Amino acid sequence: MDERMIGAAQTGDINILYELILNDPYVLQRIDDGPFFHTPLHVAASAGHIDFLMEMINLKPSFARKLNQAGFSPMHLALQNQKIQAVLRLLRFDEGLVRVKGREGFTPLHHVVQNGNVDFLIKFLEVCPEAIEDVTVRDETIFHLAVKNDRFQAFQVLVGWLIRSRHKAANRWEKELLSWADIDGNIVLHVAAIRNRPKVVKLLLKRLCADHINAKMLRD
Repeated sequence: MDERMIGAAQTGDINILYELILNDPYVLQRIDDGPFFHTPLHVAASAGHIDFLMEMINLKPSFARKLNQAGFSPMHLALQNQKIQAVLRLLRFDEGLVRVKGREGFTPLHHVVQNGNVDFLIKFLEVCPEAIEDVTVRDETIFHLAVKNDRFQAFQVLVGWLIRSRHKAANRWEKELLSWADIDGNIVLHVAAIRNRPKVVKLLLKRLCADHINAKMLRD
């Protein structure tokens, strides 16, 4: 990408952006043609330049779902750099961005659980509840990630959200996700026991159906 374009995105300079477009009308299209690219939107999201970010989305909405060469979308980078307003503006543009799978199959929702960001966890589930279904390349659910990263508060929020949710799939999600096995064959209860998470075990035993637990034990 042109150094001036990088600089414009890093500083949020919209005037330079349009100077570059005036000199080369295809400058953004060539970026978009690449399967993986660290676009100006990635740069602006990382830096938290909201005006530039929204201008870029207006010009090239496809950039919002594009992964860079490291496997991250603009929302992934905004979260990593704690640019709250950038995350919220991206979310307002497209709620489905919380389901964009990046490196190792991690979505932005997975990221907030892994880091224990309860506020964004609640917000993401509110605007895109179906995102709870997404798993990583290791078949880890959002519940596996909460337990593996010792995020008990996030785990509590997830279980509580399932209990209170009026979504038509909420009951199915609770049964399937809490008994879902990761790539190592471990359901969330097993992970909690292996990682010595007694509070998680106690909470799960209240929610998991006995037949799910017994069936897994018999298979082992």
